[in-house]
Amino acid sequence: MAFPAHRPRRLRRTAALRALVRETTLDATHLIAPLFVKESIDDRVAIASMPGQYQHTLDTVRKEAAEIRSTGVRAFMLFAIPARKDAEGSEAWNPEGIGQRALGALADEFGDDAVVMADLCLDEYTDHGHCGVLDDHGEVDNDATLERYERIAVAQAGAGAHVVGPSGMMDGQVAAIRGALDAAGRTDVAIMAYAAKFASAFYGPFRDAAEGAPRFGDRTGYQQDPANGDEAMREIRADVDEGADFVMVKPATPCLDIVRRAADLGAAPVAAYHVSGEYAMLEAAAANGWIDRRRAVLEVLTSIRRAGAGMILTYHARDAAGWLGER
Repeated sequence: MAFPAHRPRRLRRTAALRALVRETTLDATHLIAPLFVKESIDDRVAIASMPGQYQHTLDTVRKEAAEIRSTGVRAFMLFAIPARKDAEGSEAWNPEGIGQRALGALADEFGDDAVVMADLCLDEYTDHGHCGVLDDHGEVDNDATLERYERIAVAQAGAGAHVVGPSGMMDGQVAAIRGALDAAGRTDVAIMAYAAKFASAFYGPFRDAAEGAPRFGDRTGYQQDPANGDEAMREIRADVDEGADFVMVKPATPCLDIVRRAADLGAAPVAAYHVSGEYAMLEAAAANGWIDRRRAVLEVLTSIRRAGAGMILTYHARDAAGWLGER
C-alpha cells in the first residue's frame, strides 16, 4: 500500500514534537487580569455568578494583584464600585473616589513593572446603570457623556493608570479622551478602545460583579448588533483614526471572526475580552464534571490567540498563567 510522503502524525507523536511545531503560543504575558474593587466593604466578597472571583477592598485588591503578578501576568484592568451613585456618575472622576484610590494602590505596588489599566465608563457609577448621562427623554446623551469621559480619563491618568479603556461605545469617545489627555499633558497614557463591543447575552455575571445593570431598558442603542461584522470593522477603523493605541473586541469566542478581521487589518494591536458569561459557562461545566477545566480553559484561550488576539482580558488569568508555568 502506497502512503503519501507527508504524514503529519509523525509530528504529533510526543509532547516535545508537538511543542516544536506549535503554531500558536499562549503565555502569561498575553493575559490581562480584570479586578473589581468596591467601596464600603470590610473584606472581599465572593461573586456568586463568577465562582473564584471577588469584589475586593483596597487592601485585598492589592494583595490579589501581587499574587497574580507572581504568576507572570503583567497587566490588570480595574473596575470600581462606589458607595454613592448619582445620575451623572460623578464618583467616576472624583480624585479621592474608590476607582482612583485603587489605581493609585496598584501603581504604587508595581510602578512600571506591570501595566495598570482603568475601565472608563459610567455604568458602575450612575444610579440608573447606563453608560452615560441621560437627556430629558431618558436616552443616553452622547455628547454630554463625552464631557464626563474626558474628566474620567484625566482623573484616571492622574491616579496612575498607564492605559484607559473607554467601554461605553459613545460616538467620538476616543477623540474626546485623547484630546483631554493631551491637553492635560498626559500624552504618555494609552487608550485601549472597546471598538467592537457587541450587545451580547454573555455580560450577565459582570453586571452582578460591577453592580451596573441598567435600571430600565438595555444597551442595544449604543452597543453593536451581534449580527454586524462590517459595522464592527468601521468602528475599529474610526477608533484607530481617532487615536486608539489598542482595539478591543468583546465578547471573544462568539466574535473570533471579528478578532481575525481586526488582526488582518493591522491598524493597531488587538485585544479580546473573554467575558464573564464565557467564564461562568466554563466554570459551571467543569463543576459538573462535564469538561476538564484546565484543558478547556487553555484550549479556549489558545483559540482566541489563534484568531489573532495579541492579548486576552480574562477572569481565568491567574489559573491559566499558573498552568502555563507548569509546562
